[in-house]
Amino acid sequence: MSVSPATVSELAPTGKLRIGLNYSNFLLVLKDAPDGSPQGIAPDLGRELASRLGVKPDFVKFDAAGKLADGVKKGMWDVAFLGNEPARANEIAFTPAYLEIPVTYLVPAGSPLKSFADVDQPGVRIAVADQSAYHLFLTRSLKKAELVAADGIEGSYKMFADLKLEALAGLKPRLITDAQRLPGSRILDGQVTAVQQSIGTPKSRETAARYLKEFVEDVKAKGLIGEAISRHKVNGVTVAPKA
Repeated sequence: MSVSPATVSELAPTGKLRIGLNYSNFLLVLKDAPDGSPQGIAPDLGRELASRLGVKPDFVKFDAAGKLADGVKKGMWDVAFLGNEPARANEIAFTPAYLEIPVTYLVPAGSPLKSFADVDQPGVRIAVADQSAYHLFLTRSLKKAELVAADGIEGSYKMFADLKLEALAGLKPRLITDAQRLPGSRILDGQVTAVQQSIGTPKSRETAARYLKEFVEDVKAKGLIGEAISRHKVNGVTVAPKA
């Protein structure tokens, strides 16, 4: 893929590619290496993108998805790895998804809730990570249940456990871990939705957005996403189909 000077200028106006990462998404961003450099699927893709642009990557770290998304308003990053949600699309131009992560519910021991329909009923309180992609989705889709937002994924688990809420919404790979911490708890079968993980850039950068779409389809076609998933031993995620 050839890169025009206009594309480089839009994607890296400071001379570096400022890459926004959400550290609360443990599937895409792992613990930093001893030297402080980010590790994981998203950092790998960020380095690949910077390499193709001929610039150095400059990682900008956030501890929650909502904070990462809000960073676009302050011009804190040039590209960001985050869930593709309509509520964010007014200010962020998203690529097609490169990865999908299933979302479902965890319910406590002895819970009568068996299905997603059971969850969306009056009196059911659902813990959720504030401003996560699935929080935004559930805000649109739930009709009767009450969403109780907490700061970050770990915060939502603590709220669910401490306040004895009826359900915890989350990424299925994380809920598998949470279920092991709460004896007798159970993950509901199926998926409420699948979070579409994409690369975003500020809405005004049309040339950059076009290039990023091509970049995502290229790395999917060349198997780089699948290789990153295997290299970092990330379970429960799948490469998104061709757009």
